Amino acid sequence: MATNLAGAKKNLEELATGHLSKLLLKYSWPALVAMSLNALYSVVDRFYIGQGCGEAAMAGLTLVFPIMMLFAAFGVFVGAGHAAAMSIKLGEGDRIACEKLLGQLVAFKLTFFFILPPIIFFNADTVLGWCGGGGVSAEAFECARRYLKIVLFSHLFSHLAFGFSAMMRAEGSALGSMTCMIVGFGTNLILDPIFIFGFGMGIAGAAWATNIAMAASCAFALFRYLSGRSVVRFRWRRIGFHKGLLAKPCGIGFAPFLQQLLGSLINVVLPAAFAKWAVDEAAATTQIASLGVFQSVMILVVLPILGAQQGIQPIIGYNWGARNYRRVKDAFVLGFAVTTALCIIATVLQCVPPFPRIFAGIFVSSENEALLTIAARDLQIANFMLWCIGLNVVATTYFQSIGRPRTAIVLSTLRQGACLLPTAWFLPYFLEDHAFGVWLSMPVSDVMCCLMTIVPIFLHLRFLSRVRTPVRFRS
Repeated sequence: MATNLAGAKKNLEELATGHLSKLLLKYSWPALVAMSLNALYSVVDRFYIGQGCGEAAMAGLTLVFPIMMLFAAFGVFVGAGHAAAMSIKLGEGDRIACEKLLGQLVAFKLTFFFILPPIIFFNADTVLGWCGGGGVSAEAFECARRYLKIVLFSHLFSHLAFGFSAMMRAEGSALGSMTCMIVGFGTNLILDPIFIFGFGMGIAGAAWATNIAMAASCAFALFRYLSGRSVVRFRWRRIGFHKGLLAKPCGIGFAPFLQQLLGSLINVVLPAAFAKWAVDEAAATTQIASLGVFQSVMILVVLPILGAQQGIQPIIGYNWGARNYRRVKDAFVLGFAVTTALCIIATVLQCVPPFPRIFAGIFVSSENEALLTIAARDLQIANFMLWCIGLNVVATTYFQSIGRPRTAIVLSTLRQGACLLPTAWFLPYFLEDHAFGVWLSMPVSDVMCCLMTIVPIFLHLRFLSRVRTPVRFRS
């Protein structure tokens, strides 16, 4: 126990004094692995489904995707908000508040679970219809319904696991956070082919494999906190809502929540737009299947960007709480440089031949040449301006990390809400190829978002350059 606590104290000291580049690497790669394994639940499902179950099953998973993003939005609302608040409280040296934040996270997760899944379960057909289900084939719609009704109630385990993982990362235990995700992903990776192909369960097998994997990840996270290996102790009596600790984490978490919620809305609008403009159900199913390929590839190439943000968050949050503003500014500049480089790499991988076809081939059988060609072309159209979103990504993380929720909310909604949502709906009206207009709305929104982010972030950087506060570190 003493050894574990000494290691935890060392982690906090590193946040205050360690070399920034080394710290970013230390916290980013485990965060990247953890986030990658989290996101790859759906990617692995799509890989096996796309290779063995056909176009209709891929379209069905795409219809379910925005509903999963809706659940993820509530998970991020609680997890990201409480993790950022914990980083600040650790910097201030308030351990009791940290314990209460951990208990409050669990209370939120339980509350959301007992409200959301039942509502979706008893209205599954209606919700899937809103997601574009009315424009696809009956087979694709049935695949979506079957997967959704099986996977819904596993979200208690997934939300608790991801919430505990975020709190581990906030207190400096990036490896613990990563291991939590490894347990779940490894279970899913093993069970998917067994259930889908070995037992012949098809898309239902992918859903059951995900359920079991999420339960395993949750069990590991809970064991780690109950065993006393963490900086912040998990105490059963702290589970509940604590007056004075609600506003800050909820305010901080609202920005990524709104971003995820808008992402869910966008993934409702896009299938609906393709269903609207397609000449028939077969064409709509093909376009929505291509959208599923796009979503899966984006998860793969954008994960390093998000991993870098998760790595920089505890560094910025801790030093803001400790009033070390010079170090906060240096961490932001480093995060921006790394994020921009990763955005450029992501653009190249999705737009420069032969990469688009290679990535599309992961999720489309080589026997389906038509869908493979369409998916590769759509990747190039949608992502050729992706390189310019780095500023918005790091700025949103920065304001979230320092406890400025209103600014973070505005920045987080720019790309998907203020830019992409209206553009995706109206641009197809002005182009002869309407489906091309839907895809073109994505790079247009990337440019608009970048331009709108410049003013607020550089104004705050000027503030950091002027402020002079003595640095005091407390552990």
